[in-house]
Amino acid sequence: MTETAYPRVLVVGGGSVGLLTTALLTHHGVPAVLVERRSGPSVHPRATGIGARTVEILRELGLDAAVDAVAVDLRGKAGKAVARTVVEMGAGDVVTVPMPTPAADEFDVTPFRLRGVCAQDRLDAVVAADLARRGADLRWSTRLVGITQDASGVDVELEGPEGRSALRCAHVVAADGTHSTVRTALGVGITGPGDLGKSMINILFRADLRPHLRGTSFATCTITTPEAPGLLATVDGEENWVFHVACDVDAGERPEDFTPERCAAIVRTAVGDPGLDVEVRSVLSWRPRSAAAEKFAVGRVFLVGDAAHTVSPLGAFGLNTGVADAHNLAWKLAAVHHGEAGTGLLDTYAREREPVAAATLDQAMRRAADPALHWGRGPEADAARAAAGVWAAPVVHLGQRYDSAAVVDPRPAPPSTVDLAAALDGSPGSRVPHAWVDGVSTLDLVASRWTLLVGTEGERWLTAAAEVGLPAHRVDVPWLSAHGAMLVRPDGIVAMRTTTATPDPARFLTEVLDRVLARPVPVPST
Repeated sequence: MTETAYPRVLVVGGGSVGLLTTALLTHHGVPAVLVERRSGPSVHPRATGIGARTVEILRELGLDAAVDAVAVDLRGKAGKAVARTVVEMGAGDVVTVPMPTPAADEFDVTPFRLRGVCAQDRLDAVVAADLARRGADLRWSTRLVGITQDASGVDVELEGPEGRSALRCAHVVAADGTHSTVRTALGVGITGPGDLGKSMINILFRADLRPHLRGTSFATCTITTPEAPGLLATVDGEENWVFHVACDVDAGERPEDFTPERCAAIVRTAVGDPGLDVEVRSVLSWRPRSAAAEKFAVGRVFLVGDAAHTVSPLGAFGLNTGVADAHNLAWKLAAVHHGEAGTGLLDTYAREREPVAAATLDQAMRRAADPALHWGRGPEADAARAAAGVWAAPVVHLGQRYDSAAVVDPRPAPPSTVDLAAALDGSPGSRVPHAWVDGVSTLDLVASRWTLLVGTEGERWLTAAAEVGLPAHRVDVPWLSAHGAMLVRPDGIVAMRTTTATPDPARFLTEVLDRVLARPVPVPST
């Protein structure tokens, strides 16, 4: 067994969250190794809904345009459709729910939106290609087979194409899925209801459905024919699709019974064309699940994505919550590795992300109990959501807040679970509000670094920022007073907001940074 030493971060898992964790660490200047048991990025899309916060993170990495280019343009199209078969849908026998159209104020809360849905395999291909261009250390066909840690590092044992090797690193990020090897090795249990509903089979197939669709476009379509009921989801809207069908375990069915030949027959029936040319590319079994790890961090090891929480699918919260985990953690690991923060900063990862994950799981479960609460439109649907405690989906994605030592005087509860603009009001712990400043978004001004935003009369703050080495920008916005200042973290979260200038603003900023970064307080000389 060969031995190698690697002083930074090991990322376990090469799905979307693992790839983006590696991309964010690389972006922050932290060398990272990614290990994944598969031979490359998955070709099988597991999710297609990329939320607004994930798009903002992709924008931070400079990947938003590349991901938008591989997304399916569904502007003005159906978000959800219901039809007996695809053939009958194309003939006009279909019920559709439009893609959610943001209210006018929602267009004002984020600088960029994807034009439609982007299948997870396409997202992964973009991120993996960018990492390869940057020379990232991606070790495919490699699995973790052992892990131990001590006060100064983590020792892992890996098994890859060239045999076994031992590696020592400073920290490990486990993004290795629902049945996480790392979580199990750490002895971390899970809480929550667990498996929900029936076992499902996800059929990835290639077939040209355009002649049958006759120009119809949709994100998902519920097929109701009794012979092959299921959910058809767009991958490219033309020739690549996934079809989800139930595996009736009670009737004696097993996932292995769904051979490529049987799956092709199911697809033909669902489409309504017995002679359809179908190529079954991949078949996966899955089951809706709602669960969370009992803790998201153990010593120098951190759980992200499905290793930390598995979210039931309605609402498209699962992938996006995992990406937000990575975004929260990466800059903190970077600050510690670069000597800019004390190790106590890493304690705020679990403190911040565990409550957000719990709230997200709760919101997904409330939708699962009654899907109309998610898809319904109009005043009656709004009233039903309010009665059921269901937040507006954009608030789940963008409006949640942090309460930890890395925020000064946090306001953990959003003032509105319906109005996203009201939730993003600049309170400490919330995502900095988006506003255009000379054609540049405030989110872009942050640019992955500590940033000070000051009011229109904030000259003293600008001078103080220069003294302590902080980038600073004057902004004329309603959520910041003329003499006030807002300190924004590298992840775009408001760390501090004040309405007035202090007697010594440079000292004040230094003390705030020392506090939120858990930096040791110098002992005065005697």
